[in-house]
Amino acid sequence: MMVVEETITRTSEAATHPRVPGRRTASPGASPLEHAVRYTQERAWDVFPGTWLETVHGVPRCSCGDAACPAPGAHPARARWADETTGSATTARRLWTTEPRAAVLLPTGRAFDALEVSEAVGCLALARLERMEQPLGPVTSTPDGRMLFFVLPGATAVLPHALRRLGWSPGALDLLARGEGDWVAAPPTRVGARGPVQWAREPNAANRWLPDAGEVLPTLAYACGREGAAAGAR
Repeated sequence: MMVVEETITRTSEAATHPRVPGRRTASPGASPLEHAVRYTQERAWDVFPGTWLETVHGVPRCSCGDAACPAPGAHPARARWADETTGSATTARRLWTTEPRAAVLLPTGRAFDALEVSEAVGCLALARLERMEQPLGPVTSTPDGRMLFFVLPGATAVLPHALRRLGWSPGALDLLARGEGDWVAAPPTRVGARGPVQWAREPNAANRWLPDAGEVLPTLAYACGREGAAAGAR
């Protein structure tokens, strides 16, 4: 099991920034290299290094050099990033030894796809899925207010048809799928000054076998629709 520490507390802002149940972040003592190696060894996930943060006049800036970078320190460093992906712990050690600060990125469409929703939707969906005792894979929470549910590969291909079967137009919901040719940032990657990517549900022995997208999609779509209706009523 990965070394993590629980970092969540309730605040007076809970109404506008919902608390993510079980959110965990990387231990301060665990480096990106250590996490990258664990992902390859414990989950058989491919990994690749991304950009990193450099402090310029006291401000964290992305190594890509773009002062307006939308995801500073948390995106691929090269256009041909797929050539650097590896499932080898030995290769991961070599890659992160070259740049120890590099983001830990995971390619989707291989060991898993990811269904992405807003944090408010993700919190509602997690609560419902747990009440229904539905199987859950790992779930990440980003400092940009997004949550990503890891599911079996193939979600991108079935998502539009599956949403139509549930009575939704694919473009009507804030629900995205990341699959082949895409990637996600994994803990302990930091996104500029916004904070780290965290686990809402960390990888462990209980969720080694990922659910099919169809097992979680109805609940995610319901939560998206409910959140959309609530936003429209405000």
